Amino acid sequence: MSERAQLTDTFLSSAGWADAARVVVAGDASNRRYERLTKDGHRSVILMDAPPEKGEDVQPFINITTHLRDAGLSAPEIYAHDTAHGFLLIEDLGDDLFARVMAADPSVEITLYDASVDVLVHLHDASIKGLAPYNADTMTPLAALAFDWYRRGAIGSIDEAAKAAFSTAFHAALAPLDAGPSVLIQRDYHAENLIWMPDRQSYKRVGLLDYQDAMLGHPAYDLVSIAQDARRDVVPDIAQGMQDRYLSVTGADRTVFQSAYALLGVQRNMRILGVFARLSMAYGKPHYVDLIPRVWGHIQTNLAHPALSDIAPLINAALPVPTPKILQELKDQCATFPLR
Repeated sequence: MSERAQLTDTFLSSAGWADAARVVVAGDASNRRYERLTKDGHRSVILMDAPPEKGEDVQPFINITTHLRDAGLSAPEIYAHDTAHGFLLIEDLGDDLFARVMAADPSVEITLYDASVDVLVHLHDASIKGLAPYNADTMTPLAALAFDWYRRGAIGSIDEAAKAAFSTAFHAALAPLDAGPSVLIQRDYHAENLIWMPDRQSYKRVGLLDYQDAMLGHPAYDLVSIAQDARRDVVPDIAQGMQDRYLSVTGADRTVFQSAYALLGVQRNMRILGVFARLSMAYGKPHYVDLIPRVWGHIQTNLAHPALSDIAPLINAALPVPTPKILQELKDQCATFPLR
């Protein structure tokens, strides 16, 4: 038995779940993994295994969970924790991920997406302190990951001059947003991180997952995250309807909000473009490359907004269209750039 397995058994024993049946539920792009524990034939909880030696830390998840639950949202209750070794025992919210529910019955898409907007409206009314700002200084280098990984994998070089020109212009475009309102942004708010729980009421029908990287950022950010999903197509009319719903309830200025939405859409999708290339090239996960054309489409949609008129030429001149040949190049370099 490995040392990690021994630590797991010790934790489960102390929490009263040593005799539970265990089934792996999922992993994700991080080093976390999840198991469903069942005993007495029906009671179940989820074990989060987040090894500290692999860079994981469960304390942010605990902190954000506390805030979300205090705000009345359906984040999972935490039953037991071992922060030193990276274990949590949390409420099992079920298997009805938005993505699965909508795949089985596309007619419910508007209902689920409307509920996801209602969560954001409610969350943005709750105050929070102590989170790091997701501001221009932070967002700009993350967007530039597209040069560090996607461009390098596709063309063989980063082009530091083009990266610097983009970073200077993009930081200047993002900086005005720093003076606007800031809310808790979950940063990975999409259909595979939300659980449909129709037995609950209103915004509580949305179970929340994978929010431990939350920061303080612009109110448009999580709306971009779910409407411009990297893993599934969202019909443009539905995406626009989500914006309209948020704006009608909050009273935010439409023109200002939509400019911020487009800027943040470029930032988020440029970051994802770089991360997906890195996941293949450095971490040996080539299946993320298959998602890149959709991410590229989101970038182009956002670049069409007038707020990006100075940014669009810098991106389109430096980053190649993800043709099948380029996608194969990224896969061929799988696990050939190990991080030190």
